[in-house]
Amino acid sequence: MSKEHLKKTDRTNLVRNPSRADYDRDVVNGIIDATSLCHVSYIIDGRPYVTPTLQWREGDTIYWHGSSASRFLRQIVNKEVCISITHFDGIVLARSAFHHSINYRSVMLFGDAHKIEDGDKNQLLEDFVEALIPGRWETLRPMTDQEAKATTVFSMPIDEGSAKVRTGYPIDDDEDYSLPIWAGVLPISQTLHAPKADPKNLAGLEVPKHVRDYSLG
Repeated sequence: MSKEHLKKTDRTNLVRNPSRADYDRDVVNGIIDATSLCHVSYIIDGRPYVTPTLQWREGDTIYWHGSSASRFLRQIVNKEVCISITHFDGIVLARSAFHHSINYRSVMLFGDAHKIEDGDKNQLLEDFVEALIPGRWETLRPMTDQEAKATTVFSMPIDEGSAKVRTGYPIDDDEDYSLPIWAGVLPISQTLHAPKADPKNLAGLEVPKHVRDYSLG
C-alpha cells in the first residue's frame, strides 16, 4: 500500500457497505484531527477492555496519555491495541424502521502500543496541550517532575486501519417512496459556548485570546 493510503488487511477490509470505506491517509487524518476523544481497546488476561482517553496526531503517529498508576496501561506496553474515533453527524430518518440510520465519520486503527520514554515525554505533553487548545501551554506554570512522572504517553503508527463514512439521505425500498411519510436527515454537530470563568480565578483576569479564538475541528 502506498504512503498515501493505510494498509488494507483482512480486519480492515469492510465487508458490509464497502463503498463507505476509505483508506486515504488524508481522510483518516482529517477524522482523527477533528476531535480529541478516542477509545482504546485491548485484551488483558483474556478479557476485553475499552478506555476513553484524549489523543493527538503528529504526522503518521497517533499519541494518547493516561495515569502512570493505571494497571491497564502498564500491561499494554508493546501489546496490540485497537483505537476507534467516531463523529456522530446526524440521524437519518427513513420511511421504515429498518432503514433508519445515522450519518457518521469513523476511523479504526490497529497496532502496537509503544510507551514513550522520559526523554521525549515532556515535549509530547506540551504538544498534547497545544493540540487540545493552541496557545495554552505558554500561559501555564511549568510542569513538575512529579506531574510528568505521573503521566504515561503511548504512541502507535497510523499504518493499519480504515475510515468509514456515511453521508446523505435515507436509502428506502423503491415502493416506500410513494408513502406519505416524512423522511430526511436531522443534522447533529458539536457547539462551543461562551467560556465560564472559574470562581477561584484572581480578580480582574480576562478570558485569554487563545480561549476566545478557539474553534472546533
